[in-house]
Amino acid sequence: MASSRTRSVGAVVAASALAAGLLGASLPGKNSVTSNDIGKGEIGKSELRTNSVGKAELRTGSVKGDEVDEATLGKVPSALRADSAAAADAVGGKSAGQLDTRWALIAENGTIERQTGSFTIVNCFNANANCYIDAGGDVTNNGLHAQIAIANTDGAPSAVLSGETGVAPCGATFVACAPPGTENNNVIVVAPRDSDGTPFGPGTGAPSAADGARFYVFVTGSEG
Repeated sequence: MASSRTRSVGAVVAASALAAGLLGASLPGKNSVTSNDIGKGEIGKSELRTNSVGKAELRTGSVKGDEVDEATLGKVPSALRADSAAAADAVGGKSAGQLDTRWALIAENGTIERQTGSFTIVNCFNANANCYIDAGGDVTNNGLHAQIAIANTDGAPSAVLSGETGVAPCGATFVACAPPGTENNNVIVVAPRDSDGTPFGPGTGAPSAADGARFYVFVTGSEG
């Protein structure tokens, strides 16, 4: 006959097995709780230790943009100068107006044929063989350029396939502009010449259409 001690041990083992079967629980030990034992949504942020979930625990694409605290992100390497974007409307510290190029096309008779704006004729071929043009602003610190406009549709002798020009600001100390009211920082003098350096036409007064040459004058961006 089994002793009472043997019956007691057997009863304890049987009871433990029954409890484990009813509760579906594993005996305590390492990795005793697996993902199969946790229902979806049962563990939230409050159950996780700070920094307990890292890159290795996340599936690719499982974290979306609205789930990221932007304050925790560093600056993108290619955007390190984004803080200076307020100056993006300037190049080298110069505004668009300082870098702008304006131009005018002067016809054979000394009038403005076309322009981007602000140019007016002060005296063109009336005092001498030069053309004096008000640029509508101080050109002391601007680049200046003039160029003969080639024309080859009128037929000889009025066809102009070559020529040269000189240009300078009348307000400069190295230039003396003859007509009254021209020696100021707004006025440009342009000297259109034939390829041999002689003036088009008679030298005073507007050249005839057969003798004259159209030319462009350009005012480029300011250095200051």
